[in-house]
Amino acid sequence: MLYLIAEWLGFEGVLNLIRYQTFRAGATLMTALMIGLIIGPRFINLLRVRQGKGQPIREDGPQSHLAKRGTPTMGGLLILSGLILSLLLWMDLRNPFVWACLAVTAGFGLIGFLDDYDKVSKASHKGVPGRVRLLLEFLVAGIAAWIIVGQINTSLYVPFLSGVYIPLGPFYYVFAATLIVGFGNAVNLTDGLDGLAIMPAIIAAGTFALIAYIVGRVDYSEYLGLPHVPGAGELAIFCAAIMGAGLAFLWFNAPPAAVFMGDTGSLALGGALGTVAVATHHEIVLLIVGGLFVAETASVIIQVFWFKRTGRRIFRMAPIHHHFEQLGWSESKVVIRFWIISIVLAMAGLATLKLR
Repeated sequence: MLYLIAEWLGFEGVLNLIRYQTFRAGATLMTALMIGLIIGPRFINLLRVRQGKGQPIREDGPQSHLAKRGTPTMGGLLILSGLILSLLLWMDLRNPFVWACLAVTAGFGLIGFLDDYDKVSKASHKGVPGRVRLLLEFLVAGIAAWIIVGQINTSLYVPFLSGVYIPLGPFYYVFAATLIVGFGNAVNLTDGLDGLAIMPAIIAAGTFALIAYIVGRVDYSEYLGLPHVPGAGELAIFCAAIMGAGLAFLWFNAPPAAVFMGDTGSLALGGALGTVAVATHHEIVLLIVGGLFVAETASVIIQVFWFKRTGRRIFRMAPIHHHFEQLGWSESKVVIRFWIISIVLAMAGLATLKLR
């Protein structure tokens, strides 16, 4: 909104700053952070009053988690509030990439909210049936993929090989939607410990803020041998909003958590990151940067597959962060070490930008 107003006024004087994506990215981050910190305490108290017993805790989970009973969930609404309000304030709302990312963020957030509400209202950890949830997610992701493909080509960029693209044609729509849905659920599976999912999501968002800015500029993308995507630079501001809203949430989610993000937040964050990766043509890089989320998902798939075939478990418990808890690691040790892994993976993802 401010960008359109500044443009209408001719970017005169101090309003000229709004012309620059780097300025608006910083302003968006700070706006989302301040919104979250200001409304957070009252919002969490409201959730606590409305939900009563809070998020149901699984009896077959780690025994240390039973102490978390009564902690309110749906904290993802706090993330979405800061994120969406700051974006509406600072982004160029004529950019189609913006609306694709907002559609997935809000759509996945709504699906997650319905799931969280079902769990809280029925005092059960089951929530909305998996098939129904996936169907809704693919519907939202498919719309976003259709919007994005209208602005980019349907080739898959291979970051490790100079100028190598895999033409997917119409199959790219399926690939893009699957990536968005898959990453949304990957972040959802990772959200099992206080602060575990939000910090890697912030790190991934920071990494893709840089990638979006680079591929949005023809000079930088040409120098690094990356696919140039006109208009993608605006997504650096979107990623900055994720970072700001995420940091505000982490303030309240730091152990011991005062609130859980729930599916409302985890699905929205994962879907948003997946959409940014598709829009910037860095889908494979997302699997590197978000490798922690990929590993968490893989541990669940492997565990279920192996147990059905043999009746035995490979991990003591899945997702894999619970496995390390069962080995005797404290919750804080698991979280901090997984944060370190996320930082290393982000650096590895950025290293691909210079592999020409």
